[in-house]
Amino acid sequence: MLAQPMSVAVGRRLSVAAQKLGTANPLGLIKPLLDRTFSLPEGDSRYAGNALTPGAAPFEPSYSELEPQVLRFTVEPLEPSASGLDRRDEATREMRRLVKLFGPDALHWFDERSEEWRSSGSGANLHYGAFFGNTYDRDGLAGSKVYYETRPHQLESLPRELFGIVSTALHLLPNLAPVFTTISCRRESGGQRVTFLHRGSLRLADLGPLLGSLGMEPQLAGLMQTMGLALGGRFELPERSVLIAVGQTPEGPEVEIYALLGAIPDVPRNFLDLLAMGMTERPRELEAMLRWLNAFTPESEDWPGNFSVLSVRMTPGTAPTVSLYLRPIEFEVSRHMTSPQSAAV
Repeated sequence: MLAQPMSVAVGRRLSVAAQKLGTANPLGLIKPLLDRTFSLPEGDSRYAGNALTPGAAPFEPSYSELEPQVLRFTVEPLEPSASGLDRRDEATREMRRLVKLFGPDALHWFDERSEEWRSSGSGANLHYGAFFGNTYDRDGLAGSKVYYETRPHQLESLPRELFGIVSTALHLLPNLAPVFTTISCRRESGGQRVTFLHRGSLRLADLGPLLGSLGMEPQLAGLMQTMGLALGGRFELPERSVLIAVGQTPEGPEVEIYALLGAIPDVPRNFLDLLAMGMTERPRELEAMLRWLNAFTPESEDWPGNFSVLSVRMTPGTAPTVSLYLRPIEFEVSRHMTSPQSAAV
């Protein structure tokens, strides 16, 4: 008898989470993608070698203060043996399929904006290729996004305003290396940003010149307070633990700082309590985050898993807002429990 594919467990968790969060069930739209991505049995060690959530199946739910009442998640599409080019093409197909639900203008916008990244010539030497994300609210699909692996020369293909912001960031923080561009479509709008890895350690205070140049100087204090409190007084992040995203929104430039918690050696054991402490003045968002944690906690456990990323987003006219990313405990992979040879029983 063959073990059931992991897609069954992922689908079950999404259905439960949707019910608890009061959103539409995403399986009606994305079950075929989940079946293609999680076709191997639960616990198969081959899942561990992915670029999205190394050591776990490539499924990452997240909570955002900007969208406290939604279900958000990202996957690395296709099974572990797929190439980066295959993943890029699969993410593009799924993105186009779902964006059609927002109308022909949205699809035209996406095709135009993504041309450089989805064209055949951009697929050379890809590592992971692309990730794919969805957002659902009570009315159904609220947004879809694709994260395209990005090379430095592709930055020249960015829209003019975004290219200007990217150029400013590279000038003020020369240790930035592009990782991916995110192209997102929602019911009424679309957007693009570029995410960089910061090579070397980074003091949060060193972000001052970038924030100042983009009209966000007052936000530095809020960033340092949020990050510093949650990380137990740490204001310098070590090598390969920081991603920096920049984008252009209708409200102006945006900057988001991502702390990769697995690369930080001394994250406090009471990290969540410290993060919640920093959100006490935003009780609605704090309550929504706790409800999100409950939605991804298995019935047989008292904890949803390990937190992978803490991010803080800023724009000139808004206070810093928090996002939190999760590695669900039920999808962690132990290489010692299940091997590719013993997955079928």
